[in-house]
Amino acid sequence: MAEIILNVDVREGVGTGGARAVRRTGAVPGILYGGDKAPVAISVNEKDFRKNLYTGKLLGHLVTLKYGKETQPVIAKAVQFDPVSDRPLHFDLMRVDEDQMIKIEVPVHFVNQDQCAAFRQGGSLEIVRHTVEIEVRADHIPEDLIVDLAGHKLGDTIRISDIKLPEGVQPAIHDRDFMIASIKVSSAAMSEAADLAADEEAAEVPATEQAASTEESSEG
Repeated sequence: MAEIILNVDVREGVGTGGARAVRRTGAVPGILYGGDKAPVAISVNEKDFRKNLYTGKLLGHLVTLKYGKETQPVIAKAVQFDPVSDRPLHFDLMRVDEDQMIKIEVPVHFVNQDQCAAFRQGGSLEIVRHTVEIEVRADHIPEDLIVDLAGHKLGDTIRISDIKLPEGVQPAIHDRDFMIASIKVSSAAMSEAADLAADEEAAEVPATEQAASTEESSEG
């Protein structure tokens, strides 16, 4: 089963008033849904919920819901936060089986930017998708998808086919090789590339030819 265990209580009150009453007791209201069962209003101790949330292994991961002696694997699908205090206000849990294939969004992380010459030439990374929806077994959800920038060039387009997906993971979009990011060519990068090309071309001209060219210019 999953690493995180959420000890929940079933709550009676629903709606805005019921949720506020739950928060006043030091708990976070939530909803459990999915499968062939009806949705159930639940709550979790706020202190315990925050502790699990800040591990980074709650949202979008398989966790274990515990109610009394009963346990159930679930996916934490969403958490709503107070825009001012950042306090968790509500959460959604989806019932799953551990070996069930599910669709879920995971973050995309970019590595080895320091090993990509394009950025030293003034290029910039333009991210199209910060997350990608994947199809995967509930007990094999990856932490993230990694894009290795080493070796990429100015103007390169990075697509889902460029990402080495973990075993058993496939993108939820099947009909196209969609874009993840691109290495944008800035005007500064274009100028630098032109100067570099000019320097390389000049370096290939023999010194005698350069001198002759200079003399002809002087005589003219």
